Amino acid sequence: MKFHSTPLAGLSLIETTRVEDERGQFSRLFCEAECTTIRLGLHWSQINLSRTYDKGTVRGMHFQYPPATEAKLIRCLRGRVFDVAVDLRVESPTYLCWHGVELDEDGATQFFIPEGFAHGFQALTDDAQLLYLHTAAWNREQEGGLRHDDPAIAITWPLPVTRISTKDRQWPLVKESRFAGIQP
Repeated sequence: MKFHSTPLAGLSLIETTRVEDERGQFSRLFCEAECTTIRLGLHWSQINLSRTYDKGTVRGMHFQYPPATEAKLIRCLRGRVFDVAVDLRVESPTYLCWHGVELDEDGATQFFIPEGFAHGFQALTDDAQLLYLHTAAWNREQEGGLRHDDPAIAITWPLPVTRISTKDRQWPLVKESRFAGIQP
């Protein structure tokens, strides 16, 4: 596994090595010993699968407030997506900055998103599937979100947004809410 930093501290791309022969392919998706590069004692509590039917659909931007903050490891299993993380750490010099990467089923890249970030993605193909590993279980009472089109964040989505859930459309804009970021 190779670890690549991004412009946002703590946010990393993990490049996996694929072994291929006449039988097919094999890739290691996680190795606790190797992942000490990004986090000591990284432990996954929940694993989720997301399937998005239509190209252009946006899911997010989701996060958990303390004490339920969570890190995520994202991998695309089918199709292609534009995956985005927004820094919500109020003490960070990159507070409210975003970083996006393309993930696809043929790629060897995973996106590690630490605690204190919102996460979302846009499907770039029909029938996109993502595998999510979480360091904490989802907690309804600590759930938060940002609008995908919030001008305070100004995410540049690669495609016109064709579909978004009612819930995700109704998150308040940063300037209209009491959102103060996430304290470490």
